[in-house]
Amino acid sequence: MNWISNVVRPKIRSILRREVPENLWIKCPETGQLVFYKDVEANQFVIPGSNYHMRMSAMARLKSMFDNETWFDVAVPEVSLDPLKFRDERRYVDRLKDARSKTGLNDAVKLGYGRLDGLAAVIGVQDFDFMGGSLGMAAAEAVIKGFDTAIEKGCPFVLFAASGGARMQEGILSLMQLPRTTIAVQRFRETRKPYIVVLTNPTTGGVTASYAMLGDVHIAEPGALIGFAGPRVIEQTIREKLPEGFQRAEYVRDHGMVDMVVHRLDMRATIARLCRLLTKAPAGPSLSRLSAPVPTPATA
Repeated sequence: MNWISNVVRPKIRSILRREVPENLWIKCPETGQLVFYKDVEANQFVIPGSNYHMRMSAMARLKSMFDNETWFDVAVPEVSLDPLKFRDERRYVDRLKDARSKTGLNDAVKLGYGRLDGLAAVIGVQDFDFMGGSLGMAAAEAVIKGFDTAIEKGCPFVLFAASGGARMQEGILSLMQLPRTTIAVQRFRETRKPYIVVLTNPTTGGVTASYAMLGDVHIAEPGALIGFAGPRVIEQTIREKLPEGFQRAEYVRDHGMVDMVVHRLDMRATIARLCRLLTKAPAGPSLSRLSAPVPTPATA
């Protein structure tokens, strides 16, 4: 009897039991609603009921922007991996390895060059899942390379920002990337091509203090946290209660910090229209709100 209970039954159960993926369902952080993952993915990671905009990976963002979900990856110059030999609870190189394994990216910023509604464009995406989208030497090199590529191709540069700020593990070397990226913006501005920034949740710290707020047009996603220091730090500093919705996309738009707040499903059409308007390009194919599931892409 023990043999049947201890050996046969567990084997039968293991054969019959179906493995359920961990990410089969997603819980909305705002309402607590459980939504089927595939439905959220097809809706560009916007919760259908509440319209809550979840974080989007760099690859998913590029797929949602480029025509036919295809583009050419833009290679980024190599930088020193751990110039300060930094270590806190763990070695910095180990944290980088984990982030690269988790995201499949070399660093926090990924670049692509392709067609946006038929118009050539360079698009950069900051991935918050890579060490909080923090700005270090490698991420700054990617941003600068994006500007240089857009100058070379004579096309607009679109940047999706998402960051907690400068990367502490690189110390002063990280802070030095703020003026470097600012100079790259200024150099690109001389081409008179549009630089469009999309501020996603969250965009804070040194990124907000440099290239993220130097665009020709600033767009924010609904509910995105945008600022330099966080609300809690500001409240503790000034010792006053902040207004409702302080530093959220709608609040900063109403106070003139960004130009518009655009739903993610309308983002591609909005940016394409802006690029055509600012480059005086002829009208392209009409773009409408995506309602059908996004097909599986084959990227270049």
